[in-house]
Amino acid sequence: MAHHASAQKRIRQSERRRLHNKYYAKTTRNAIRDLRNTNDKGAATAAAPKVYAMIDKLAKIGVIHKNKAANLKSGLAVYINKLA
Repeated sequence: MAHHASAQKRIRQSERRRLHNKYYAKTTRNAIRDLRNTNDKGAATAAAPKVYAMIDKLAKIGVIHKNKAANLKSGLAVYINKLA
């Protein structure tokens, strides 16, 4: 257990940030999953910008690495382009 006030504050901040990051990461993963489960090209194309924005925000705030964000977006684009 932390004995200094600054260490206790750091623990509180870390926990708040962990829960915040966990919420946004999970929400984005669900959006990606829903997009990948879509078989309609029109619906997937319409949903893509929103999902891309979510991924970009995760990279911007440091929850995921920018290269991972680029790989996710690239994979989604390939999936959408393959839909008939």
